[in-house]
Amino acid sequence: MLPPRWIRRTLLVPAVPVLTVLLLTLLPLWVIVAAGASIYLPGRWRALRVLAFLLVYLLADTVMLVRLLWLWLASGLGRRLHEPRWQGRHYDAMRSYLAALVRAGRRIFGVGFDLDAEDLLPASHGRDRPLLVLSRHAGPGDSFLLVHGLLQRGRRPRIVLKDTLQWSPVIDIGLNRVPCFFVGRGAPRGTGALAIRELASDLGSDDALVLFPEGQNWTPSRRLRSIDSLEAAGRHDDAEAARELRHVLTPRAGGALAALEGAPSADVVFIVHTGLEHLVSVVDIWRGIPFGSDVSVKGWRVPRREVPTVPQAQDAWLQWWWRRIDAWLIDHLGTGAVPDAVVAVVAEEHVEPAPD
Repeated sequence: MLPPRWIRRTLLVPAVPVLTVLLLTLLPLWVIVAAGASIYLPGRWRALRVLAFLLVYLLADTVMLVRLLWLWLASGLGRRLHEPRWQGRHYDAMRSYLAALVRAGRRIFGVGFDLDAEDLLPASHGRDRPLLVLSRHAGPGDSFLLVHGLLQRGRRPRIVLKDTLQWSPVIDIGLNRVPCFFVGRGAPRGTGALAIRELASDLGSDDALVLFPEGQNWTPSRRLRSIDSLEAAGRHDDAEAARELRHVLTPRAGGALAALEGAPSADVVFIVHTGLEHLVSVVDIWRGIPFGSDVSVKGWRVPRREVPTVPQAQDAWLQWWWRRIDAWLIDHLGTGAVPDAVVAVVAEEHVEPAPD
């Protein structure tokens, strides 16, 4: 259960610089311990790599918290935080913060990051359109990598994420100062769709609303559970459609449709990535260090004029795109034990159905 904001700010925020100072003070001892442990662990200096990233993470968080405090003071004790000037400075801070963590992840854990989606860049001249970014969700940290990619391309992401992430002081303070929505467990039905519609309603030309229509990270067990749930509910056709999707979960259309309704002029970008999905559990992550792999990301931008206007057609269109995303993954990961219906999708030219 997430504690009240005043407790988080009072206890968790000071804990970050305190832990940073303690780690730096005792760093020689921790290096000796980690080096000794790494000798007996498989992989190349696994414990030392974790220690190095923990140090970078705590230092980055400490610097970010100081920067957020300065922004609060300089904006008149927070009175002008929602003005465009100060919003822009918060996005600049996020850009630097995530860039430092991604750079550290690349060097320490051997993870590459390649985003093939240059059309996410805002127009260099003239007025660009806002974006609705609908992404696959699989593996640790994929949402942070996507937000990093958007920030590096000059976009200002608005994110829908779980409220438990507010245990992190940087996320708690930083994202509560920009347009975002934290999904709470047990919220009344329709709360999320209403919040997403509101977030989308005033998107600027450089803004991008980020959604993960699957609602949770893909794992093989979650895929099977979702199929079983559909079968138990008597939705046999939907269960068969879900069974044909090998590397994604069936998307939930509610949030995407709310975003389309709230931002009637926004283009839509579909994002798929591979390279993290095999890291299902904490044990998988630990055993995989160093990863020595690249995260490949592909994006498709759909102009708004090509998006269906009727909600039922939009739902079918979203399902079609998720089959296309699954086909891209099959093409990259292999077609072993894949149903014929999905293999056929891989071989198609992927001609998009005409919008209503």
